[in-house]
Amino acid sequence: MDPPGITPIFLALTAGRPAKVQKRMAFQAVCVAGGVIAVFGLLGHQILDYLHVSVPALMIAGGLLLLLIALDLLTGKTDEPQQTKDVNVALVPLGMPLLAGPGAIVSVILAVQKADSVATQVSVWTAILAIHVVLWLVMRYSLLIIRVIKDGGVVLVTRLAGMMLSAIAVQQIINGVMQVIRTA
Repeated sequence: MDPPGITPIFLALTAGRPAKVQKRMAFQAVCVAGGVIAVFGLLGHQILDYLHVSVPALMIAGGLLLLLIALDLLTGKTDEPQQTKDVNVALVPLGMPLLAGPGAIVSVILAVQKADSVATQVSVWTAILAIHVVLWLVMRYSLLIIRVIKDGGVVLVTRLAGMMLSAIAVQQIINGVMQVIRTA
């Protein structure tokens, strides 16, 4: 979860929508991410065990998914299949996997697992709530940037977001592969 890093991605994914819709999408994305993080904070280890999914596998799969999104941003691909044109990007890919991605999910699972007292648990959950509030504020007020950079700037920001997101995706895949190699 990276408030400054999500700004160009949020602007790119919500470009062309009315400001009111973009503000609503910022809130929805944070709510989705918060819900996903809360579920995995409470039940993540059990979910992964039940599905027989390792943490490295989750990281690699998330990296591949992010790479697909990044390539769309980089190439400026805007022609989506008819059935996905009305999909709310606040849910996918913003809420999940960009905000509540494999890295954040694994971090929360480990933080909650290592919290051995009530005070530590409260600290972990307070930090989770605080980062979600910061994420919402950053996305909500990043809309002011659009007024300054105009349409040409949005295209530039979109390509930059695609490049940054592809690097994050590749690094996540590398991290997952390295964990697989270490455990083999």
